[in-house]
Parts: sequence; C-alpha cells; structure tokens
Amino acid sequence: MTDGIRMRADARRNREQIIAAARTLFAEVGPDVPMEEIARRAGCGIGTLYRRFPDRASLIHAVGLDNLERIRAAARAAVAEESDPWQALRRVVRLSLDLRLSQRLSVSAEEAPDSFHRDPAASAARREILDLLDQLVLAAQRQGSLRRDIGAGDVLAMAIMTIRPLPGFDEAHRDLLTERCLGLVLDALATGGGEPLPGRPLGLADVFPFAADEVTGSPG
Repeated sequence: MTDGIRMRADARRNREQIIAAARTLFAEVGPDVPMEEIARRAGCGIGTLYRRFPDRASLIHAVGLDNLERIRAAARAAVAEESDPWQALRRVVRLSLDLRLSQRLSVSAEEAPDSFHRDPAASAARREILDLLDQLVLAAQRQGSLRRDIGAGDVLAMAIMTIRPLPGFDEAHRDLLTERCLGLVLDALATGGGEPLPGRPLGLADVFPFAADEVTGSPG
C-alpha cells in the first residue's frame, strides 16, 4: 500500500470513527456535547476532528446523513427479505426508532436543519424511504392485511408521534415503551383493527412538508 493510499484509508477511518462517536454521544447527551468529548470517544485528537469537520454544524449534518442512510439500507433490506408486504411494512415502521436521532438533531440544532433538507443526498435518501413506505402501504392494502381507510401519511404520522420520548425515563425504558406502543398501533392498522377513522386517508404530503416534491406516490 502506497503512502497516499494509506493516508486516504486513515482519513476515511478517522471520519467514520468520529461520525460513530458523535452519533452515540448525540443520542446519549444531545448535539451540544463538547467536541473534545467526541474526539476522545473517537480515539483521535481535537485537531483531527476539526480537519474532518470544521464546525459543529458540519458534524451534525454528517451524522444526520449517516443516520438517514442507515435507515434507507434497513428499509431496502426489509423489502428485499420479506415476501409479505405487511411484514415488510411492520419492519419499516419499526425503523422509526432510528429516526429519533434525526428528530433530536433537527429540533436541537439551529444551523443544521435547513442545510440538511437542501442536501441532494439527504433528499434522495428521504425520497426512497418515503416511496418504499408508500408502495408497502398500497401493497399491504391490495393483499388485504392493512385497513383501507388509511394512507401512507397516516402511517408516517403515527410513527413520528409514537417515537417522541417521554420525559423522566432512561433510554432502555423509553425504548421498551416505544416498542410496545408501536406494536399496539401496528395491530390497530391491520385489517379489522378498529372503528372507521374520521376524514379521508392521509397522504405523505399531508404530514411531511417535503413529501410533495420528494415522493411519486399519490395520497391515500
């Protein structure tokens, strides 16, 4: 391996370690965690961190994009591995647990949200995730396993509201509560899961402001 290739490999490894450390600390502490602590957790110097990410906003952006790519990869896997669209949909909805980090970063960090929403890579990942969700909802309804008085927007809204953490609990207890609530709500989405809902089925654009430009599926 030449010195140039080794240097590029080292730089890539440092970047991945910093993102992994920041991802963990942002989830545990929040996006205002000291940059020195992120560098320490990543096993590198603060100078190395700032060479990769010149400011906190750029690091938040990178962690948010990494999180979104993880969710996209897991959603693709669910669709590829499950022959039953209802089971694939259940897996994709449970990925909303991983959205908590992105949600926390968007709410807590002032600089990151606008630039993140404008990022073409982030937009492409969101578009694919939402398209997969829309397709699975329609497929599960055609199969007869998902009630027909809802749309993908209803499923998305349910997931977003369910993952909001309750105050006063540690992470493990919050995860358990969220898992149980998601299980209950998913059961309610199944055919015969409850009373008819008011209004019309909601499309993604009804609950996700960027969806109108980013998804091809139709509401409801």
